[in-house]
Amino acid sequence: MVTERAAWSERTAGWIRDAMDVELPMFGVCYGHQLMAHALGGRVDYLPGGREIGTQSIELTPAVAADPLALPASFRAHTTHEQSVLEPPAGTAVLARSARDPHQLLRYGPRAISTQFHPEFNAEVMRAYIRRKHADMRGEGADPQQIFSAVAATPFARRLLRQFSRRHGWTEATA
Repeated sequence: MVTERAAWSERTAGWIRDAMDVELPMFGVCYGHQLMAHALGGRVDYLPGGREIGTQSIELTPAVAADPLALPASFRAHTTHEQSVLEPPAGTAVLARSARDPHQLLRYGPRAISTQFHPEFNAEVMRAYIRRKHADMRGEGADPQQIFSAVAATPFARRLLRQFSRRHGWTEATA
């Protein structure tokens, strides 16, 4: 958890600040999302209401109108997290939210974004996480079977990674 302030994590937060100074392209996911926000002056802690897990509806905010992202007004994405960005850093654009987490997608600068959701997950990976967290979810009052049954494909969330890498110069030829 970012709030544990582990030495390696705090060193990485320093690296993030340095990377922002030279406008290095950065795409943070989940812990990376939280760590980027923490490194740049935001506040991270436990998500009110507990864990968010499963395929969620993500809704773009009006701030996305000034952003180069090409996403539909709402799309599905996979989530699994207990902590979240509770207060984004000053000057950060909040581009998308879910019903429980108002900071699902943040833009820190022209080459730096982060997502609380998991654009790298496919439906089978999401199901594996739900199977693994089944007992915790039940203990928290959630219905793991209902959440498992609602897992769906997330093509727009997955497209976000490709869109970011193409925009910032990564191709299979440069890998």
